[in-house]
Amino acid sequence: MKVVAVGGPTFVNGFKLAGADGVVVTSAEEAYQRIRELVQRPDVGLVIVSEDLTEKFRQELNELRARKPVPLVYELSPPVGKPRKIDYRKLLREVLGV
Repeated sequence: MKVVAVGGPTFVNGFKLAGADGVVVTSAEEAYQRIRELVQRPDVGLVIVSEDLTEKFRQELNELRARKPVPLVYELSPPVGKPRKIDYRKLLREVLGV
C-alpha cells in the first residue's frame, strides 16, 4: 500500500525523499478534493496531510474518516510553524459520533 503526502511543496518533497508519493496543493479546498480522491483508491493505505490546510475542513475530514477508515488520513504539522495541540479524545468522539 502507498503512502501519499498532501500539502505544500516543502511538505510533500520531504516525504518524497523518504519514498512516499505526494500531491502538491495550493489551497485548503484543493487539499480536501485531493484527499477525497485518494481515499477512493485501493492502493493507498496512508494519506499524510499538512495540518495548516485542514483547519478549514476538519469537520468534513472527520466525517470522511468515520465513513472510510482505510486509508488512514493523518494530519501532521508543517515543517515551518508551531504544531497544534491535538485532543485525541475529542477527535475520536467526533469520528465515532459519540
